[in-house]
Amino acid sequence: MSFYFEKYESRQPEPPLEHNDARELLWQFLAVMALTVGGWYIIWRWTSSLNFDALWYAIPLVVAETGAYIGLILFTFNLWKVKDTAKQSPPSFLSEVVNYEVDNDRPINVDIYFPTYDEDPELVRLSIKDAKKVRNPMNININIHVLDDGSRESMQLVAEEESVNYIKREGNIGFKAGNLRNAMEQTGGDFIVICDADTRPFPSILENTLGYFKDSDVAWVQTPQWFFDIPEGKTLDDVLEKYLSKPGKYFAHFVQKVVGPIKIGHDPFVNDPKMFYDVIQRRRNWCNASFCCGAGSIHRREAVMETALKAYAEQLDSDVENIKKKLNKITGEKNIDKNLVELINREALMDNEFTPYRFHVSEDIYTSVILHSDPDRNWKSVMHPQVESKMLSPQDLLTWTIQRFKYAGGTLDIAKNDNPVFRKGMSLPQRLMYATTVWSYLGGIWNAIFLTAPLIYLFFAISPVESYSMDFFKHIIPFLILTELAFMVGGWGLAGYPSKASYLAFFPTNLRALWTVIKGEKISFPVTPKDRQEGTFLHLAIPQTVIIVLTAIGIVYAWSQYSLEHPSFDINGVLLNTFWGLNNMLALSTIIFAALWKPEAEEGLTV
Repeated sequence: MSFYFEKYESRQPEPPLEHNDARELLWQFLAVMALTVGGWYIIWRWTSSLNFDALWYAIPLVVAETGAYIGLILFTFNLWKVKDTAKQSPPSFLSEVVNYEVDNDRPINVDIYFPTYDEDPELVRLSIKDAKKVRNPMNININIHVLDDGSRESMQLVAEEESVNYIKREGNIGFKAGNLRNAMEQTGGDFIVICDADTRPFPSILENTLGYFKDSDVAWVQTPQWFFDIPEGKTLDDVLEKYLSKPGKYFAHFVQKVVGPIKIGHDPFVNDPKMFYDVIQRRRNWCNASFCCGAGSIHRREAVMETALKAYAEQLDSDVENIKKKLNKITGEKNIDKNLVELINREALMDNEFTPYRFHVSEDIYTSVILHSDPDRNWKSVMHPQVESKMLSPQDLLTWTIQRFKYAGGTLDIAKNDNPVFRKGMSLPQRLMYATTVWSYLGGIWNAIFLTAPLIYLFFAISPVESYSMDFFKHIIPFLILTELAFMVGGWGLAGYPSKASYLAFFPTNLRALWTVIKGEKISFPVTPKDRQEGTFLHLAIPQTVIIVLTAIGIVYAWSQYSLEHPSFDINGVLLNTFWGLNNMLALSTIIFAALWKPEAEEGLTV
């Protein structure tokens, strides 16, 4: 059976970014400068710049700017420094990875899990085949398990043909978390490698990660997720030559001489996770705050089970106390009959299920929160910098939207109901790191304001500041320049604009997730499709399209009014809001492009 990604099988991941002390010092210097000047700008905005004739516009915009500035502070803290966890040789025996004396020492047992629901069994077969190639120079016991929530005969047949264990269950309560719990009840590995159905582990995964567990406090190790099927795109030369012949090729050659190589259609959904894993997550190691992202992670069974038992007991106690308080209010009696207490305890037991992985759409990050906040154990996490597996990326805007909605909604739901920032047991640096994650998903609010704000001036010549004077430019330009310079250095050479544009264009999905959580609705558990979904996806980009069209009309209208010498339109205001609007249009156009994108095989050219 053939798959679309067969032509990418020979691809290899890039090595981890090399740490450089001089560059880190320069980043820290520029970051402090940017935050200092940014604080000066924000104070000036609140105290000396507001247009009191349009506070309905001025206040929301300055609130949005303040929210973004707080996010900048948190993000700077996140990226402050690199401190990789020291790598150790892999262990062979149980005594090497625990902090107690083992009476009858034995080789370590490792379980590799492949949870699946409705994915193509042949796709899962590829993952199983790669898992069987995992090297084992330590002579430990490795067992591979297919956890089939779909109870499919075809999936069972693949497991039997590949000589791996097949586990199914009746019903699928708790979805992936429930599937993992069911497997843990039937297996006994000291360590568990969590894979998605499409996760293809490299032979080196255990050699390079099990050594971290020689520190008996390490609860899990996360490896970077790497999407090996990201479209390469076409060079600008090839694209323009196809449509404009030789003149197009010469023009493209000239443009690339000036700005550097340009590829059309490369990574249309900005799926490349290198910035997230190699920069953001990796720089959380120093304060023990990198969180689990599911696929590609290795877990210490003892840590997951022990913490889950504590959380279960705490929840039971809490529920029992709440029921007693309600009865006290109703009856007015402080002492409750023993039989009634026993009944309350039974009700609490029935209402709660013990589960190593929380029944939650973001069970991975939730598990991280619980382990990091365990007050009795100093459980540690490790972000391993080297890629140890390959996965498939979203290949259409619908799949991308489903995935991003789950990420946003899951994180915001945790923040609402069990906020890690206020959870006992967390250190201050850990709280700030989790706050960075939560705050980033609130960004849809101010991003929506930033995207619509230029329209008010372009159509109505209403400014959020008293005037676009030299005083305004004196405050904002140094802040913008220093911020760009700082994060160019802090991003370790990775291109930052695609991620920023994607984050800005993500605002409708972000707002929908936020509204869903505020309303108290559950975030659904849909499996992210592994195949490209067919159809047109422009309907998913309607908000972005509307803003692009309105901004284009507004720019034309504002310049026409200025040329007619309309007294309300001044050159500074028109220029500033034109450039602001053009930047918004460029960022939002990435979603339009993603909605229209089709693989090369479907149209002969990725555009």
